Amino acid sequence: MESNHRSWQGHLSMLSANVMWGLMSPMAKLVIIGGVVSPLILTNMRIFGAMVLFWIGSFFREPERVPPKDMLRLFGAALLAIVFNQGCFIFGVGLTSPADASIITTSMPLWAMILAAYILKEPITAKKVSGIALGAMGALLLIFGGQSAPGSSGGSATAIYGDLLVLFAQCSYALYLVVYKDFVSKYSLFTIMKWMFTYSFICVTPLAANDLMALDWQLLTMGQILSIAFIVVCATFLAYILVIVGQQRLRPTVAGMYNYVQPIVACVVAAYWGMDSFNAVKYIAVALIFGGVYMVSTSKSRKESLKTEKIC
Repeated sequence: MESNHRSWQGHLSMLSANVMWGLMSPMAKLVIIGGVVSPLILTNMRIFGAMVLFWIGSFFREPERVPPKDMLRLFGAALLAIVFNQGCFIFGVGLTSPADASIITTSMPLWAMILAAYILKEPITAKKVSGIALGAMGALLLIFGGQSAPGSSGGSATAIYGDLLVLFAQCSYALYLVVYKDFVSKYSLFTIMKWMFTYSFICVTPLAANDLMALDWQLLTMGQILSIAFIVVCATFLAYILVIVGQQRLRPTVAGMYNYVQPIVACVVAAYWGMDSFNAVKYIAVALIFGGVYMVSTSKSRKESLKTEKIC
């Protein structure tokens, strides 16, 4: 009963985190479209704001000593989950088209499955592969949504570099989910995240320094300020807490499947804001995505497979 309860906590946490990330895309567009805030500045704001919030939260908890060896591991986690994932994605989108980038992001659950099989010896079952394929079909339906490949990059050299950067971002995050699955249970949420975001801030700030010095803060509108606040507090601070909870309770492949929720949220918000419409094709896509999540989450884990072999 306790195991089932923890599983549902993991599912709800990953769903909530990816809903926030899905909302972040249109929010970030509202901020960046004005030309005052660059993608690099927005990334730096996310990391700095979350770092401050996690440090404040850690002051209200019992201090934890982290040995140098684990501090080094936290630095690696920061590189995979934040610096490489967010940085490569932002630079990649700048070189390729949003449509191509969205298509490539659907590969993350596949990489999570492959890496989990290689590193954690998780079995690659027919049910798991079918679930990932089902979810990918739904995500692609949402991305194209009745359109004829909008914003296609056309295969230029610059776009190819952008596509590779976006792909690397997905591989980086999938590797984080797999490698740090057990490690994230070793310390409290705030201890892990305050150090991850501190390391990320140290890595990213020098890259954004010139843009930050050139930024005219007075040109920001109230709508942009509120959007930035949502991105920092909800789509970064709260979302990363929820991801840790989900990572502790779910297998990496299952956690990765919730990546497909983001295009659903983006489409719903776009439809609500009058930028898109929600048609029958998209309803089918939503059903495919959640059907895929269900198939992967109910597939056999390594422990279950070993138990079956022992019984036989």
